[in-house]
Amino acid sequence: MPISANIREYIASIITLEDSEWESIANALDNKTLAKDDFFLKEGQVCNAIAFINTGALIYYKDLENGDQMTTDFAFERDWVTDNYSRLNNCPSLLNIKAIEETNLYIIKDHDLSELYCKVPVLERLGRKVTEHFFLKMVGHNIDLQTLSAKERYLKLLKSHPEIFQRIPLYHIANYLGIAAKSLSRIRSEIFNNR
Repeated sequence: MPISANIREYIASIITLEDSEWESIANALDNKTLAKDDFFLKEGQVCNAIAFINTGALIYYKDLENGDQMTTDFAFERDWVTDNYSRLNNCPSLLNIKAIEETNLYIIKDHDLSELYCKVPVLERLGRKVTEHFFLKMVGHNIDLQTLSAKERYLKLLKSHPEIFQRIPLYHIANYLGIAAKSLSRIRSEIFNNR
């Protein structure tokens, strides 16, 4: 199966591969398109794969007992998506990972990934870099929630993902930032009026 320029460029930015190694990777990947509101992973399922987002966007969220949702993360083009806690512990996921627009993924199952690491050992470097990225993103967000004001968190998110407000519903963004939707609207209005 041919792979997209997006995933090829991403991988090539981290490691150098021979043609035969690219072929091994392409053979291990499954290309799948999720329609809007389709799930990559549902709460309660055991995550057994990791996916590269070729196009589209997904959200990570938890359904709460009161019927609300707690948004914990977003993922866009050229991001990897998985639930590492569920995947690495082989336990039911506490999260949902859902497409919020049509999303094209390159998916690799854990057993195929293990085989690929044996065939193409340099891929372990890529795996380490992807895992480090997940970890740093999670820690950074937790620190931001504890140390930055709501306005500072909003501005930081806007700087890192300027397209987010065209793609993600406001209530998910507000939830991710740890503020009420009304507060987000007020912050956006303040910033807009001060320009």
